[in-house]
Amino acid sequence: MQQNLQNKKGLVENVFNQVYNKYDLMNDFMSMGVHRYWKKNLINMMNPRVSRKLIDVACGTGDVGKLFLDSTNKEAEITCVDPNKGMVSQGKQKLSDYKNVKWVISPAEKLPIEDNSFDYYTISFGLRNTKNLNEALSEAYRVLKPGGRYLCLEFSKIQNSNIDFIYKNYSKLIPIIGQFVVGEKEPYEYLIKSIEQFINQEELIELMEKNNFHKCSYRNLSGGIVSIHSGWKV
Repeated sequence: MQQNLQNKKGLVENVFNQVYNKYDLMNDFMSMGVHRYWKKNLINMMNPRVSRKLIDVACGTGDVGKLFLDSTNKEAEITCVDPNKGMVSQGKQKLSDYKNVKWVISPAEKLPIEDNSFDYYTISFGLRNTKNLNEALSEAYRVLKPGGRYLCLEFSKIQNSNIDFIYKNYSKLIPIIGQFVVGEKEPYEYLIKSIEQFINQEELIELMEKNNFHKCSYRNLSGGIVSIHSGWKV
């Protein structure tokens, strides 16, 4: 499934080239810190263990990988993947005290990873930025071991009318906040458009099932501002 906005030549790459050095700061501003709660929910759903290997795709600066390592006494093995070199550079600095971290620069649609390699696959606020949803999901399935679990944390469709009203009005301010914090508003105009155009919770379940995932489900957080989708490779 092609995504029209993300397939505009160089658009997503340019967006993240503009913001990578203040990515974490802007995330805190935009979500008022709530993104940390969402990511902890993702980790809690996984129930991480030292013996399990994680691949975190569209890893950004490594937030999910850091939480995974912290929950396993820094002894588990993780692979952090992101297409943006600047973002990976920031992540390496942030996780410089952590061992067992491998960094890979790659898009989600074509991972340089062997089949059946990981127990967990996570992607947080990254599926929305891929050019082809089916290819990203197919790659996720391929690199997971049989019995492995796919977990996607992503902006979704709000299912509470009051929250939806507040959120839509607040989202109009995000480019202004971006201009103030990062010095750029265009990346955050893209952010709002990409959220508006992304598929809903049930449509993502359908795509996961079409790509061979089983026992697919989702959990809404913050009234559906985001959701966590889960599926298994059997």
